[in-house]
Amino acid sequence: MTTTAPSGHRPTSTPPQVIGGRAAAIAVLVVLVADFMDLLDATIVSVAAPDVMRDLGASESALQWTVAGYTLAMGAALITGGRVGDQFGRRRVFLLGLAGFATASILCALAATPAVLIATRVLQGLAAGLMVPQVFGIIRSSLAPGARAKAFGAYGAVLSLASVAGPLLGGLLVDADLFGLGWRAVFWINVPVAAVGLALGAKYLPDSRSDARMRLDLPGALAGAAATALVLLPLIQGREWNWPWWSFAMIGAGAALGAAVLVWERRVAARGDRPVFDPALLRVRAFSGGLAASALFFGSIGAFFFLFAMYLQFGTGRTALETGLVILPYAIGALITSGIGVQFAARIGRALLIGGSLVLAASQLLLLVLVREDADPGYWLLALPLFVGGLGLGLTAPSLINVILAGVPGEDAGSAGAVLTTVTQVGGAAGVAVLGAVFFGALEGGAAGPLDGYGRALVTILPWQAACYVLAAALMLLLPKRADAQADH
Repeated sequence: MTTTAPSGHRPTSTPPQVIGGRAAAIAVLVVLVADFMDLLDATIVSVAAPDVMRDLGASESALQWTVAGYTLAMGAALITGGRVGDQFGRRRVFLLGLAGFATASILCALAATPAVLIATRVLQGLAAGLMVPQVFGIIRSSLAPGARAKAFGAYGAVLSLASVAGPLLGGLLVDADLFGLGWRAVFWINVPVAAVGLALGAKYLPDSRSDARMRLDLPGALAGAAATALVLLPLIQGREWNWPWWSFAMIGAGAALGAAVLVWERRVAARGDRPVFDPALLRVRAFSGGLAASALFFGSIGAFFFLFAMYLQFGTGRTALETGLVILPYAIGALITSGIGVQFAARIGRALLIGGSLVLAASQLLLLVLVREDADPGYWLLALPLFVGGLGLGLTAPSLINVILAGVPGEDAGSAGAVLTTVTQVGGAAGVAVLGAVFFGALEGGAAGPLDGYGRALVTILPWQAACYVLAAALMLLLPKRADAQADH
């Protein structure tokens, strides 16, 4: 979620229009609300998924694709979207992406079949891929340093809040059944918000762009998206396909295509054009380790909300609203520590990140103990591990990207930020795919015992979740100690 300055050829930029006062406040509000809407849509569908299954007759893999398809499409479009904003104007591309997001939301709300819903979710993710990269670009290029720091602080709070507000808001909308819309309300709600954002953005958002005119690396972007899809498709559908030989061949082909993309991108950078991903960044140890840590961390979070919502509604019989209320302690915990994370990231950022990730791992193990003892522990027993998990999320999520980028030379920060955000999005899709496959596999089979069905599936997945957080914490040891360490380069 950042701008994408190339690391090879350095374009100059037109003098940006620096704004302040009321205009700056409204501009920040517009871009952060749009970003909040994107982050919300990545999680809000988790609570609505069981109602989608009942209403549209969707399969479990189709539900996984309604979540993973959005994040995958957005991840594939992010870097190219940033390049388009650099070339054609960040304000124009932001408003175009916001309008496309609203239109895709309408199409999602009108979907009559699972296939149509998945397709429109992909369109929604592509629109977000145009909109989101402009957020940091507008903040960086158009605000004075003091206002910019406050805007980034607000962004950290938005990141934590949106990741846990989705399930609660989704539960409220689905359970209220506004105008008989049911689950479709989670998409209709985007329309009035986007309309206000378009009206205010057209009036108050400043514009900025790069003077350079270089070709966009569309072949690299398309090949990278194809490689990711080749890997994720069999991971999500393989269980329903009964894992034929060609599903493994698809995974191998995706890996081979990904390697070819790296070779191609090296050539693009060498000739002075803008690569989708500059392989030279992988030589920065903090950055390559941070990519893996970020993918594991956010992939685990995205999978947890999706699978835990399935357990709560199908396994314990809770409504969508009750599911959102169960997850509310998570939001409270995240809000308590998110300010701490942002405030101390400059001094002890790496320690906070590692601590937060380990706290999240502990919350998964605590939840495992409770569910193993009782398939439905009750609200207050569930609230304890969820609150602990929220504390860990608030310590880690708001500062993770900034601390990782602190290990990258300043001239490469823009390009590295776009790649990092893309990997985070694709990691979320992969988390839903891989951990979802384990969850639904345990749901259908598994050894007999005191737990059946969704309780057994949740108990099966929680150790994997905890392991992902522990491994992410280990990889975070490669990061710089402070978020302001970039000054040392």
